[in-house]
Amino acid sequence: MSSHDTSYTVSDYLVQRLGEIGIEHAFGVPGDYTLDFLDRLVHSPIAWVGNCNELNAGYAADGYARLKGAGLAVITYAVGGFSILNAVAGAYAEHVPLVVVSGAPAMARRQTQALVHHLAGDHDMQLEIFRKLTVDCALLAGPRTAPDEIDRVLTNCLSWKRPVYLELPMDVAQMPCRRPEPLSFQLDKVSDPLALDECLVEVARRLDEARNPAVLVGTEVSRFGIGPAALHLIEHLELPYAMTVSAKGCLPEFHPQCLGVYQGALSQPETRAQIEESDCLIELGVWLTDWDTGLYTSPQAQRVFVRANLDQVRIGYHLYPGVQLEDFVRGLADQAKPRHFRDSHPMRPSAPDHSHLPQPSQPLSAARFYRRVETFLDDSMILVSDIGDVVCAVADMHIQEANNFLTQAYYMSIGYATPAALGVSLARPDKRPVVLAGDGAFQMTAQEVSTLLRQGCRPILFLVNNDGYLIERYLHEDQVYNDLQPWKYAELPHVFGDGALTFRVTTEGELEHALAAALAAPDSLVFIEACVGRDASEALKRIGATYQKNYRK
Repeated sequence: MSSHDTSYTVSDYLVQRLGEIGIEHAFGVPGDYTLDFLDRLVHSPIAWVGNCNELNAGYAADGYARLKGAGLAVITYAVGGFSILNAVAGAYAEHVPLVVVSGAPAMARRQTQALVHHLAGDHDMQLEIFRKLTVDCALLAGPRTAPDEIDRVLTNCLSWKRPVYLELPMDVAQMPCRRPEPLSFQLDKVSDPLALDECLVEVARRLDEARNPAVLVGTEVSRFGIGPAALHLIEHLELPYAMTVSAKGCLPEFHPQCLGVYQGALSQPETRAQIEESDCLIELGVWLTDWDTGLYTSPQAQRVFVRANLDQVRIGYHLYPGVQLEDFVRGLADQAKPRHFRDSHPMRPSAPDHSHLPQPSQPLSAARFYRRVETFLDDSMILVSDIGDVVCAVADMHIQEANNFLTQAYYMSIGYATPAALGVSLARPDKRPVVLAGDGAFQMTAQEVSTLLRQGCRPILFLVNNDGYLIERYLHEDQVYNDLQPWKYAELPHVFGDGALTFRVTTEGELEHALAAALAAPDSLVFIEACVGRDASEALKRIGATYQKNYRK
């Protein structure tokens, strides 16, 4: 077929490129400005997944992207574009490769600045706002330039692992354009060879001289797919390792060299001692956020030996710019000498205890509930945590297999988990999502349970009913603004449709019954409302005390 075939349109080009970067599902909400593009999309191999609103579509695409490598949300102009902004901001903050395609008024209307429906200001407003929250964006103004714009924007999305935005006017969507040429979708990011060599020699020397070196793995390792290389380095050099909260789950937590999660003063004592007393701590892709540093109780901000990030390595006061993180990890495995594990591992946290003896008549407490969830998880499940007491509790849990956990540990937007579980379900149908969401978070995005049902997804959703915004109650003086209308949560899935198993549990015996039923129905959505009152996890109690003492100064 000729490259000038008039039946091949800008929409076809975009759909083909989206498929080439691994996207198999499109999340979103239709609108008249997007319909021509959607007509092409639904006749492609990419499956359309309609959401209840654009914010939920963004969260779902975010969860999908974390496991699939890229996610897609399609929305209409302004009313849809501004609705999805919070999800895009979260993806930008956390380095998630999310593609947002927005329909837009026809170019003829744009050129005359016509007062079309959904317009909030001038026609460029939405594009300019998304420019602030994406690594790249483009207005696809015509068929001659659109292919190159699409290629550049998608390449930047995958290379920098951040959201991008494409604005597609409704008339341009139908215009014929050239067919795609082969494209790698990767920028050529190469380390400065002299800087890399000198850096590796210095780090290897420090490792050889150290008595108790250790590795701290951060979020960039997870986001940029460096986990396998990092694990090879750790195993080859026989070094103990811990993960920050935002990197939790990117490496296996039952590994004999794993110290668990390091979070400053909020860490388990053995983990904290091993990391903070290390005389050669190698930080891989670590961000010094308030959450990862235990509300800035980590001394590492002042006392760092080796900090390797995406494009530079700092060793004390020595800075090596132009050194790529993956090159550093792979090079160090070749440069440094292995050591005997026990020589650099004087202590070890207690092995996870997976015994749990339920007390059937005992009212459900937060600590015992989270403990039971940890023992319930297995390698066939992916734990998806919302924000609140649940994200505090999961830091103390152990995730056996790598990439079986996700949350928004930096941007921390409540309501993330339920729609993200939709993306997880479709990205990894071989795994079963297990969702932890408090009642406050769930009320934000509860509608997406209906999409989970419509798509035949089979998550286990734990609604932790702790009577309002519990984390705020522990961080600050309790006030009326922390109260919520109490919903009949366990009845809600039946309002959305048929097919869900629902339970409201108040005792440990009732929880055991619900868990057994969930395992006996592997192809069903299971909704378990766990009523713990205003009881908090042990982790939140520690965080509340630390916050009151240090963070509010």
